Amino acid sequence: MLRASSHRYQGTPIMTHRQLLASLLLVATAVAPTQAAVTDASLDAATAAVMPQVITWRRDFHQHPELSNREFRTSKIVADQLRQMGIEVQTGIAHTGVVGILRGGKPGPTIALRSDMDALPVTEQGDLPFKSTATSEYRGEKVGVMHACGHDGHMAILLGAAKVLAGMRNELPGTVMFIFQPAEEGAPDGERGGASLMLDEGLFASNKPDAVFGLHLWSAMNTGAIGYREGSLMAASDRFKLVVKGRQTHGSRPWGGVDPIVTASQIVLALQTIVSRQVNITEYPAVVSVGAIKGGIRNNIIPESVEMVGTFRTFDPAVREQVIASIKQISSQTAAAAGATTEFELGGDPNPVVVNDPALTARAVASLQRAAGGNTVKVMPFVTGSEDFAYYGQKVPAFFYMVGVTPPGQDAAAAPSNHSPLFYMDEGALPVAVRTILGAAVDYLQGAPSN
Repeated sequence: MLRASSHRYQGTPIMTHRQLLASLLLVATAVAPTQAAVTDASLDAATAAVMPQVITWRRDFHQHPELSNREFRTSKIVADQLRQMGIEVQTGIAHTGVVGILRGGKPGPTIALRSDMDALPVTEQGDLPFKSTATSEYRGEKVGVMHACGHDGHMAILLGAAKVLAGMRNELPGTVMFIFQPAEEGAPDGERGGASLMLDEGLFASNKPDAVFGLHLWSAMNTGAIGYREGSLMAASDRFKLVVKGRQTHGSRPWGGVDPIVTASQIVLALQTIVSRQVNITEYPAVVSVGAIKGGIRNNIIPESVEMVGTFRTFDPAVREQVIASIKQISSQTAAAAGATTEFELGGDPNPVVVNDPALTARAVASLQRAAGGNTVKVMPFVTGSEDFAYYGQKVPAFFYMVGVTPPGQDAAAAPSNHSPLFYMDEGALPVAVRTILGAAVDYLQGAPSN
């Protein structure tokens, strides 16, 4: 047992018990292994290593697409893969949604990374060795099913990011939520789904993130290009239905009734004046489109009614209310002039505007520039397409960006668009997507400042 002493041995003072313990503690601290930060070099290497698996996942999802709220095979594969990575898994959220929870080895913030899972009622016309030949039923009709919007890539990208981060969990501060969301394209008639239902069912109740990140593969840009926009990026999307009611009569005697087909045609044309003459498009753009008209069944019968369905896109709540009021006024008064009437109905679960939080955008863009090269990351115009990722941004700061997928040397402006049966994804874009989402996530968790 050591005893406190003031004696000297060979000219060296003998340490007290307390002094010796302090010295040993300093030595132990100096030689103890430290948990190193995740570096850009380690993310580069891990991204390269995971890419063969990302490609395999993407091709499998592409060959086996499933429609909204019907992603049964897809969600099982996602959940199984996450479990194999040692990630906590929750299933059955919003019907087929899957959430993975990865807890890092050090304290830190919580972030969420999101991918959608559903495919579209589109018959693929491209010529790929893993082309989809799947069919299903949509609105009572047999349809082809295709990942014509890149969601197969989104899932593979997020699984790749999850695998990389799971392999670095000891060095990682904080918690990462991996959200695999069904029904981004909209739930079937009479059902709910997507981001809003996941949130309503408690997605953020026990693990509310400090920030949420997402990306979208985009055919309007070439591979290697990345687009973003601070503030409003993607439009709010509303569906509407107009029923024009006339009075049925024989086709040879139109004066004996009220023709809803002619009236509906006049309404379609008049609705175009909302954007061209009523909305101040120097502040925010807007779109009003009629997508389908159904009325009549025989060549010589003027029908009782005509049904029209359409969509309008806006970037500002006040503009949205103006558009709604204008559709009602134009349709009802045009019909009245012909002796007809109209019924107007908004569709359920409209998508809000996708808004990129300014402070989070500054941090994320710095990460994207470092991960992909500053010259490839550029501000893009407003996107009149919509995304229910917007619902997450109503709860926590959000950042959403686009990754180009049209092969280099091709005119991206002329490439088949997302939702086209000829939509094509250059798989060379996938490493860019994986590396940038990893960079944004890790930089946020490790507190990297913006430029």
